[in-house]
Amino acid sequence: MSDFKLNIVHLYPDILNLYGDKGNIETFKKRLLWRGINVDVKECTCDNTQIDFDETDVFLLGGGTEREQKAVLEKLLEHKKEFCDFAENGGTILAVCGGFPLLGKELKDKDGVFEGLGVLDIFTDLTKSENRLIGNVILECEGLSDKVVGFENHGGRTDIKNHTPLGKVLKGLGNDGKSGFEGVVYKNVTATYLHGPLLPKNPELCDKILLKALQNKYSDFTELLPLNDELEKAANGYITEKYL
Repeated sequence: MSDFKLNIVHLYPDILNLYGDKGNIETFKKRLLWRGINVDVKECTCDNTQIDFDETDVFLLGGGTEREQKAVLEKLLEHKKEFCDFAENGGTILAVCGGFPLLGKELKDKDGVFEGLGVLDIFTDLTKSENRLIGNVILECEGLSDKVVGFENHGGRTDIKNHTPLGKVLKGLGNDGKSGFEGVVYKNVTATYLHGPLLPKNPELCDKILLKALQNKYSDFTELLPLNDELEKAANGYITEKYL
């Protein structure tokens, strides 16, 4: 094993694991270990709510029902400043599905507007949940040669304002069903409605996230060793060919 190591924290997997987000954790782990890079994964749960920001390199925030997401948000808001500082200092966050809007400044549901973590300057309207945006999604993303594929099932409509989107929607509905874009990329924060889980079928995106995390932690880390992604690319290609 090398001298490099990433510390990953999975936020509330006991509540926010509706769409197999542990598959994203396993993909992070395997793609690091296959390269001889050490990895440690901890879980922040209802029974263990401690978060050590100084010892964390990557956060994963998954999806759940709107009620579960709001319950988790109440807990995360206790660390609002720490999450914002973490992101501004180059820390890596992957937020998928329902975790995406929680990073925003504000959300709106039937009870009114409430605050989010404020990591991203975005606004999500949850009042149209009866008309959900559902289906397979294919994205074209800057800096990636492969398409990003996944599945969306969300009632929220997210206005990403001046943020850079994760990708252009080639198939599917995306952030709001009308803008033609999906997700957000800000510094080393990646947020998207796509799940399935996201990373197993998108190894190039996974490696981009891991590379940024390693380079933020180690000034002398230059590149990830290549892996045999034949199976992963076959799965990605099958979906792309079927739906485009």
